[in-house]
Amino acid sequence: MYAELEAMGLVSGEQGRGTFVRDIAVPAGHVVDQQAVATDAVDGDLDSLLRYQPHRGLPQDRASIARHLRRRGITTSADRILIVNGAQQGLAITVMAALNAGDVVAVDALTYPGFKVLAHALQLDLEPVPTTTDGPNLDALEKLCATRPVRAIYTMPTLHNPLGWVMPARDRTRLIKIARQHGALIIEDAAYAYLAEDPPPPLAATAPDITVYVSGLSKSVATGLRVGFVVAPPSAVPSLERAIRVTTGNTPALTTAIACRWLDDGTVDHLEAQKRDDAKARQSLARQELAGLPLISHPSSYFTWLTLPDDARADRLTAALARRHISVATAEPFTTSTHTPQAIRLALGSTDLDRLRSTLRTVRQVAVEDAST
Repeated sequence: MYAELEAMGLVSGEQGRGTFVRDIAVPAGHVVDQQAVATDAVDGDLDSLLRYQPHRGLPQDRASIARHLRRRGITTSADRILIVNGAQQGLAITVMAALNAGDVVAVDALTYPGFKVLAHALQLDLEPVPTTTDGPNLDALEKLCATRPVRAIYTMPTLHNPLGWVMPARDRTRLIKIARQHGALIIEDAAYAYLAEDPPPPLAATAPDITVYVSGLSKSVATGLRVGFVVAPPSAVPSLERAIRVTTGNTPALTTAIACRWLDDGTVDHLEAQKRDDAKARQSLARQELAGLPLISHPSSYFTWLTLPDDARADRLTAALARRHISVATAEPFTTSTHTPQAIRLALGSTDLDRLRSTLRTVRQVAVEDAST
């Protein structure tokens, strides 16, 4: 379980000191007046915000999210939006509402560990789809759907975790065609989509009738802002609402009010732009310090994938880095196939640039030394 949490970016460890919760906070230089935030959000109506709320959120809050989603390329009504406690809960209620134990779900051969945990808990049958340089192998996906009763396709078309790809428009069109032909639901995870500039339209924009879109503000604003959102076909909304009711009841209204105030006044857009610039600087630094090593990443993501030589062992490299107080994830938590590649995921956030530079130099030194042994 620790390895899965670490791979998800939720914890980090230092030898001799223990395990720590990781935080990609509001970018440096952006000062938040906490009292002003609370006062503005409450707006004289604290009593109502401390009461039970509609399970899927207040209409005015869902309308704020709908306006935000238009800037992401999704035009939707507030009636199709459900507010949740972060994107992870959004994924959880989606699989709870739409799938049953034993259902077959197509996933990338390397995918987000949090979805693997959900699938295991709900006894879903994950079928790995081989990956290419810019998305899943759609020939393999089509063959899988023709030979097995695939109920859903879980995908991260815009900034994949851990490989950082952005799926081209033509592949999105074909994936939707495959899903329609075989009656599969598309679960679109857009947790990191805010980092990609000018990506193709989300799958939910092109195929809203068969796609559940899941995202949130924990990655793009701050990890403590546990506000996520789900956009679903109208027919799926009642079952998703029931899943919210039996898990958390509703997302806390005070937290949601703060989030929606920031959505409406431009704060979220500003923070997301800052984070894109920050991620670009960190990726540039990683490319500089790890030049010559086989890296896979997006130019503006907070992580990079380092593939190792065939005779290398990721666990050995991870242990060597841990002795230098550097915590990285192997491919194991991300792997859904029987073959686990020898690779490590490097998280580039949660530290200042000077420390990141020195850490990357150590990673390079240890990786080169390990390859020569």
